[in-house]
This record gives sequence, C-alpha cells and structure tokens, in this order.
Amino acid sequence: MTREMPRVVFTPSGKRGQVPAGTTVLEAARQLGVDLDSVCGGRGICSKCQISPGRGAFPKHGLTVAEDALSPVNDVERRYDEKRGLAPGRRLGCQARILADVVIDVPPESQLHRQVVRKAAEVRAVATDPATRLCLVEVAEPDLHAPSGDLQRLNAALADQWDLPPATCPLSVLSRLQPALRKGGWTVTVALHRGVSGPEILDIWPCFFEAPLCGLAIDLGSTTIALHLTDLATGDVIASSGAMNPQIRFGEDLMSRVSYAMMNPGGAAEMTAAVRATLDGLAAGIAAEAGVDPRRIVEAALVGNPVMHHLLLGIDPVELGQAPFALATSEAATLPAAALGLGSINPEARAYLLPLIAGHVGADAAAVALSEAPETSDDLTLIVDVGTNAEILLGDRTRVLACSSPTGPAFEGAQISAGQRAAPGAIERVRIDPETKEPRFRVIGCELWSDDPGFAAAVGPAGVTGICGSGIIEAVAEMRMAGLVDGSGLIGSAAQTGSDRCRPEGRTQSYLLLDGAASGGRDIAVTQGDIRAIQLAKSALYAGARLLMDRRGVDRVDRVVLAGAFGAHISPLHAMVLGMIPDVPLDRVRSAGNAAGTGARIALCSVAARRLIEENVRRIEKVETAIEPRFQDHFVAANALPHASDPFPELARIAPLPRVDFNTGGSRGEGEGRRRRRPR
Repeated sequence: MTREMPRVVFTPSGKRGQVPAGTTVLEAARQLGVDLDSVCGGRGICSKCQISPGRGAFPKHGLTVAEDALSPVNDVERRYDEKRGLAPGRRLGCQARILADVVIDVPPESQLHRQVVRKAAEVRAVATDPATRLCLVEVAEPDLHAPSGDLQRLNAALADQWDLPPATCPLSVLSRLQPALRKGGWTVTVALHRGVSGPEILDIWPCFFEAPLCGLAIDLGSTTIALHLTDLATGDVIASSGAMNPQIRFGEDLMSRVSYAMMNPGGAAEMTAAVRATLDGLAAGIAAEAGVDPRRIVEAALVGNPVMHHLLLGIDPVELGQAPFALATSEAATLPAAALGLGSINPEARAYLLPLIAGHVGADAAAVALSEAPETSDDLTLIVDVGTNAEILLGDRTRVLACSSPTGPAFEGAQISAGQRAAPGAIERVRIDPETKEPRFRVIGCELWSDDPGFAAAVGPAGVTGICGSGIIEAVAEMRMAGLVDGSGLIGSAAQTGSDRCRPEGRTQSYLLLDGAASGGRDIAVTQGDIRAIQLAKSALYAGARLLMDRRGVDRVDRVVLAGAFGAHISPLHAMVLGMIPDVPLDRVRSAGNAAGTGARIALCSVAARRLIEENVRRIEKVETAIEPRFQDHFVAANALPHASDPFPELARIAPLPRVDFNTGGSRGEGEGRRRRRPR
C-alpha cells in the first residue's frame, strides 16, 4: 500500500500525510500545507525548493526510508548541479517524485516564511573575568652575545610585565611571531588564554591592538540553536543569530535521535556532522553581519542537553537511551573550538562546555542554574525551561533539585493539525469571547488583531499560515475558559456549547479558529487530537515539577520562573489554566527569557562563573523521572485541565472556569472534578 499511497513526513514542521506515488515533493508540500518555496513554477530554475530526504529507520514516525524512496536524480537536477551546484544529499523538490514512504527535511533557506528563532539575548549586566585577554608586551631585541629565541624573550617579558608563567605557543601562532615582533618594533599584543596547565598564546598582533576580543555564547537546543556574539571585556552582546537544529530531520525529540543512532549505522556521525556544519555557518554569518574579524572570536561557551552535548562531541548517545542513562563525561570541558567544527573563527579559539547535571539533565539546565541562581533565593522557586525536553529546577538557599521531562514537540507547534514553527503568518495569540464564543487572534509579524480594520492587508498575500506553540496553548486555554472544552479536555458539540464553530470531525469535535472559505485560505481549527497532544506535553511538564515538590515535601511553591525561548512567549494565565505550572499568584510568575543562553554568556565571560557552576552542579540533587514510580501517577492526574486533584485557588480567584462536562451528553452544571463511573 505504501508504494501506491506513500506516507510522507516533512520536518521541521512535523506535517504528514499520504500522496499518490509519483507526486513531486513540491506538490506534496502544497497539499499538506508545508512551507516550501518556489518562484519558477516547478521548472527547476530557481532552486528555492531544495530539500534533504532522509534515509534509514525513523521510529518516531513509524517509517523506514528506502534508498529509492524518491525518483532518481533527473537531467534538470544534474544540469542545475553542474551550473550552480547542489549541496550533497540535496534534491529539487519540484523534480524529485515520491515513490515510497519518506521523511523530508525542508532547510531554512527553502522555507517561504523563515522560522523565527526566539532566543534573543536578555539584557543583563555580566561580571567579566574572561579566560582570554589581550596583553601588550614590550619584548627585548635579540642580542648576539646572549642568544635566545623570540618566544623565550616574549615569555620573559610576560613574566616581567604581567607576572605570568611561561606560555605555550601553537605552531600557527609561532609562525607569525617573528614578523609581528619586527613589524611592531618589538612591541606586540597577544591574546593570552588561561589554560588548565598554564597560559596559552592564541594569537598575536604587531604594536597595540585595541579591537576587543569576542566570544560566542551558544545554546544548542533540540529544536533551535542560538548564538550570541559577545564582547569578552564588557559582556555586551554585539549580535545574535539562530537557526533550526538540522538534527530535526533525524527525529523531533531526543529519544527519536537516539533511536536513529541505534538503528542506522553511522547515524550518530550524520547528526554530529549536521549540527557542526550549522554551528560553523552561523558563526561565519554572525561575524560577517557584525563586521567582526573572525580572528577576534577567540572563545566559545556551549550549553545543551546530554544528547546534544554528546552528539556535538562526536559521542554516540546510545547509552543515554536506556537505564542507567550513563554519560560519557559529566564534567566541564575546555577544548579547541576547531575540534567541534568551528573553523570559521580564530583557528586557535577555545571552547568551554558547561558541566552536565545527570543523564537527562544537561549543561543547558546548569546554565539556567547559573543564570537564575536558585541557591541564593529565600523563596522556594520553580524554574521551568520549556522546550521539546523540559528542564526543571526547584530550590532555595537550603537545597536545589533538578529533573528533566519529555514534553515532546507539541509546544513547538509540531503534532498539531494546523501547527507550525514560529514564522510570519503563524497565529501566536488567541482570545475567545466567553459569551459569543467568537475568536480573535494575532499572527507573528503583524501587530493587529484579526478583528481590527486592515488586518488582512497587514498580514499580506500569504495570509494566516498556521498556529505556533504559544498560539495553540492560548487557543486551548481560551476554549477552556469559554466553556468550549471541559475539564477532561473534551471539545463540546455545537448543541452543547451554543457555538456553530464547534464542528463534527469523525467521532469527535473541532473548533474553527479561521474559516478558510471566508478568508481565501485554508481552515485553521483546533481538533480533539490537538488538545490531546497539548495535554500529554503539559502533563509531562507538571508531573516533573510535582516529583521535585514531593522530594521537597511541599504542595506549593513561592515563585515560578518560565525560562527558554518558548517560555518567554507563554502567557502565565493561559499556562495556569492548562495546568502547565503549579498554582501561584500571577504576579509571582515571571519570564526569564533564554536563561540557558544567558548562562552560557555568563560562563563565556567569567572564569569565576565557570568555577561556581562546576561546584554548584555537584550539590544539585538529581531526580530521574524515567524511573520514578510516582511520575506516572502525577502524569495521569495532570491530564485534566487544569488538574484532576491538585487545587488551583489562585486561578479560581482570577479566572473561575466553567463547570462543564461533555462526556455525559450534558452541557453546563456538571461538577468539574466529578468522577465518572466505568462501564461494567
């Protein structure tokens, strides 16, 4: 059957469907609402529709992609490759035809609406104590009567003028030492790195070199990668850049990528090569954008979860896919940046990788702990870094605990019927009138609401393209507050809700957000499947938090901090309506933005901060959700909206939820927490 109607999965959008064998990838993308660019009408001229087909097993998608899943390369593609060049493995979507089940990655440059990587740097004063600094040195001239090498006299000058021990000098710098000394009249500026075994000379310039040294703070997320080009002397962010993690095409979540490595020989190496190439491209691009000489970029600090950490280092993550989730190494590491594929910055640049906390709690969580410092708080603070894999910290001055929870990609817009990653045209804000049940919304790239005059013109000809993570969270929460969804997550019928926007869809109901016929586009609705996907994701998040609260012996926390790029765009009220976070006063919930990126920047600029987090990580108590018996109990209870048993008094005070129950055929008046009898 799959040869007649092959299944196709597009990443990073996660959209999937079946198409007749022989359908071009471009046609399939259009049928499934996938964002694939083309301006030449499918004639193989513009190259805007380039795609990367996957191969091998994809357990997450339930597919195995054969070598002949797409039609062979044709004359049009060969001609284009000869004239302009195609990257290895790339195909033209307008020419490649789908013959069997396939997973297809749409790279960022082929997306009509470029995805928005929402990991901007937080404005934060950073105490600077960089590992690499500039030293101006006056070196004695050579003396025929007391012969010595230029490097030895440079080291003598460093000892005399800077009170430093002898520095090592790599061959690439040693080869430029003599010309620099003579051009500078025996005065040079050296970039000196404080290495574990002593100072290292990373670069050298004649005379006084006054341009500041820079570094890259890198947040390597499962879904997105963010880079912040930073002045090492001041801690100021010069420029920021980001991209989707190219490993998405191998699996949307971490365990999918571990499975890919397990089931495909060389799969781990593929993922390593993909992410290193993207990092190097981002580094080159951000230097060019900021007008910074790549030689001045002499440091990098990297954070990521354990799977991302291991794959970046070229370590097969297979051990992280099974208990006891053994790490190859948990300690911080300093190594040449070039060893990680960062070849577009200074050849002798050093990379610092923050320590890992546990097998499923990585350097990104350590960076959040460095940024938010829960160990200094008098309040019991819950910090949630929301993403495909959520990292959770709970602590105060007495004790800090940490865990991770597999929320999956639903919060990123994947596995949602009209879902997409954040991009212009995606619905990001939703409001539903509780009386009329009518919706209004805002999309990324437009400040107007959908019921404002001029909205259609402001959105542009592409119109509304889908709904992203923050949009689906607000939509489901608003449906709950408007009485369109009951406490179990069930959507009511038109008769039960009084809204003809609730429409049958198979054996369930859906709620129409946007009528495609009226707007000239496609329908965008919230389906019962969408709500179940959000319930599963939020239940995992809340269950992780509850495990930490159990370990501390508390039922409430004092403060909640939402971290991460996605956390920064979540409405605290809507998050609480869904039961994503414990019940606290709303003014005790705040966003920390990209706290992992901020922690990376702090570590980038301060050796003292590196020592601090290395010490603190040893004191953080790790809770492994995968083997905790109570996790499943908490998960099941958290499926209700907001929760089956935990009270939410603060939420009830500011936003009392309608008491509706659609499973019994009733509408209003049923108790929200009422148990239903099981059929005998």
